[in-house]
Amino acid sequence: MQLEQYLPVLMLLLLAVAFTAFMLIGSVVAGRLANRFRLHRAPSKDIPYECGMIPSTGHSTRLTVKFYLVALLFILFDIEVVFLYPWAVVYREMLQDPATRNLILFAMLPFLGLLFFGFFYELKKGGFNWRE
Repeated sequence: MQLEQYLPVLMLLLLAVAFTAFMLIGSVVAGRLANRFRLHRAPSKDIPYECGMIPSTGHSTRLTVKFYLVALLFILFDIEVVFLYPWAVVYREMLQDPATRNLILFAMLPFLGLLFFGFFYELKKGGFNWRE
């Protein structure tokens, strides 16, 4: 029966739910045990980042726009690889079938056009000038 094929998925789902419940209940129990036995942490551990160092300023530093441009460029080219790699894997197989020969190429052309538009836009705006 086809429902037997879903048994591993159901087992994985049950394992994930059980692990999550165990971790949530375990953290509550560990917290109560720490309070019961008076296991208190240092006050410096309760500040942000829990690194034990007292922050030198009360506010976070401002990041330049260049930081965000680099992050967007990374996302742009990371998504490119995510979509182009599987397409390249099946491209040769789909070229053998005359019905799908043009379909696979013309399905990817709008994505490639948008990708190259983003690339040339960043090139024109100076997003690739790392010295600035």
